Amino acid sequence: MPIYHKLGKFPQKRHTQFEKPEGGLYYEQLFGTEGFSGNSALLYHTHRPTQVKEIRDSYSIAPKIAIGKNIKSLLLKGFDVKPQDDFLDSRTPMLVNNDCTIGLAAPRKSLREYFYKNADADEMLFIHKGSGTLRTMMGNIPFKYGDYLIIPRGIIYQIDFDTEENRLLYVESFAPIYTPRRYKNESGQHLEHSPFCERDFILPSNLETHDEKGDFLIKIRKENMMHELVYATHPFDVVGWDGYNFPYGFSIHNFEPITGRVHLPPPIHQTFETSTFVICSFVPRLYDYHPKSIPAPYNHSNIDSEEILYYVDGDFMSRNNIEQGHITVHPKGIVHGPAPGAMERSIGHTETQELAVMIDTFKSLQVTEAAMAIDDGKYYKSWVE
Repeated sequence: MPIYHKLGKFPQKRHTQFEKPEGGLYYEQLFGTEGFSGNSALLYHTHRPTQVKEIRDSYSIAPKIAIGKNIKSLLLKGFDVKPQDDFLDSRTPMLVNNDCTIGLAAPRKSLREYFYKNADADEMLFIHKGSGTLRTMMGNIPFKYGDYLIIPRGIIYQIDFDTEENRLLYVESFAPIYTPRRYKNESGQHLEHSPFCERDFILPSNLETHDEKGDFLIKIRKENMMHELVYATHPFDVVGWDGYNFPYGFSIHNFEPITGRVHLPPPIHQTFETSTFVICSFVPRLYDYHPKSIPAPYNHSNIDSEEILYYVDGDFMSRNNIEQGHITVHPKGIVHGPAPGAMERSIGHTETQELAVMIDTFKSLQVTEAAMAIDDGKYYKSWVE
């Protein structure tokens, strides 16, 4: 996270004694990324955060690949993914490479029976349907429809849902997720031309501090394995922290669109970036205002990246027969553009109400068996007149 934040209590000087009121010392933890050179925070625990009592089961969660080298454009009917009670069981990988996993989830119940940590990847959860609270060792974040939740690797969390109807798009990134560098100055402050600013972030609050001993089950994801460990103390025992590495939220509805006289390329929609892919937000906006403008996007070559579009809401003017929860996959090497008739249909329109999330990866994506099970089978022919 590119801004400084703090919660709870901590000593004025880092790496010094921090005494408990009843005697003894709190336990400091450096929570950082990219060795000691990335963003970090300093946490202060009531108990040692290192007390593993038991290692139980370990099992593979590697996705089953249907297409290893894909050249076929796909349309995945995302809402066909069946809901499941358990939060982790509901997470269904769709597209994967060595840099990220893109998937869908439809959990019916809150994650309360255990704690979860992704030891490999930063996570982005996009809330399509549902609301609730992300509960973490660094504080809680309320969420609702349209929110992105960014959860750095190593965060221990649970998640509460208000209802049983929840739909999530998720991305696991093996490189840290940041807001785009071109939106910020040398100090990291968002510039005046940025489509959002620090005021828009939903920062952790309501720090839960549990002083409890017992058996606390944590499921840890690491290298396509899930490991079940039992810790001797409650994972949410932090009394305070400060720094730059923490979970946060951002609403897609707070993304302010950039418009122009003629059609502008997708980088104007960029919301997050890593060294290996970008995430963009398509939001309601005014169309191009040149008297001869064509609002629909021009045909373009996918040579350097895979283009994934997740359709959230509204009227998607560049495609035909698109519904909520659909995912279109446009692989590297294939020219794509608006559906037949969409270019002509767009002329004269002054605005769009579409809402979508786009993910462009710089390396090719493998397609899982779960994705092929919800593919419509004919999308790649949709440009044939």
